[in-house]
Amino acid sequence: MEIVIDTSAILAVVGLEPERAELIRVTKGATLVAPSSVHWEVGNAMSAMFKRRAIELDDALRMVDAYAGIPIRLMDMTLAQAVELSHKLNVYAYDAYVIGCAINQRAPILSLDGVLKERARSLNVEVIEVKVK
Repeated sequence: MEIVIDTSAILAVVGLEPERAELIRVTKGATLVAPSSVHWEVGNAMSAMFKRRAIELDDALRMVDAYAGIPIRLMDMTLAQAVELSHKLNVYAYDAYVIGCAINQRAPILSLDGVLKERARSLNVEVIEVKVK
């Protein structure tokens, strides 16, 4: 089974957030897929954490190493598809890439982002819910 994973779920795993164990459990045995843009979005999220003084460089480098250890198959999509989805769903391009990837792969999305999940459902894209135990 393929699962499209977004940056919020990745950061929860590598950042040792409370959802980590459940995210790992629901992805066990699955092939993780993400849009190629995920690298840039992970980096952008870390730079935002630096600006908020939420993490230090050594924390970010540990997270980068953990991220590198997650087997994720990266998928490309057309910029036109991303722009169309962004306009239709009123979301940022990063969210459009994730939703487009799920549509193209006919796979569910694993995300902790409420807006992304809501917009994906509006297109009948399956969303995997994760609850903290």
